[in-house]
Amino acid sequence: MAAADSPSPGLRRRDLCSRGIRLAGKMRSDVVDLLDTYVEWQGLDASASVAAVEGVPAAAVERWDEQTGTQRLLENLAAYRTFRALLAQMLEEQQEQLGEADTALGRALASVLLQVSAFTYHLEELLQLESRGTPSEEVDVPVPPSHLGLFERKLRGLGVLRELAQWAVRSARDLRQLAKPSPGSSSAPGPDESP
Repeated sequence: MAAADSPSPGLRRRDLCSRGIRLAGKMRSDVVDLLDTYVEWQGLDASASVAAVEGVPAAAVERWDEQTGTQRLLENLAAYRTFRALLAQMLEEQQEQLGEADTALGRALASVLLQVSAFTYHLEELLQLESRGTPSEEVDVPVPPSHLGLFERKLRGLGVLRELAQWAVRSARDLRQLAKPSPGSSSAPGPDESP
């Protein structure tokens, strides 16, 4: 049963990467739509400049091509766990601010939060395959300061969504790199050299 039903680790990794790339693409599309809704509901200018937001992981990385597959997955997992906490807080604040949960913004935020949670689970599955274990869920996710005023919270939310859209692009790129066949054995941590 096991041998016939379970694909090789290399094939399973490629399948998980392909599904992850599709999930990341859908998530990015939905986050871009959410950004439009968010800007409209919050009365912000779409071109508003937002400085780096404390506690929000930056998608940019130096020497990206030198990272191993496992490093890429670990950074992605840490980022999406953080985004899950940030989006949950944004949803809560939005409900307090507008006094109702069933708004276009609330539904869009909840939908993206679900996608981030699903993608987090997907990354955990990939990491388990890559390194035979998943980092503990007991990771300290920084909770954003709650003492911010309303306008600062709106801008922070804008920064969170913009960075999440960038992470979706980076994640697809990371997964494409990971899906490339490894030279040598299938237990290699993943390719980290450019063709």
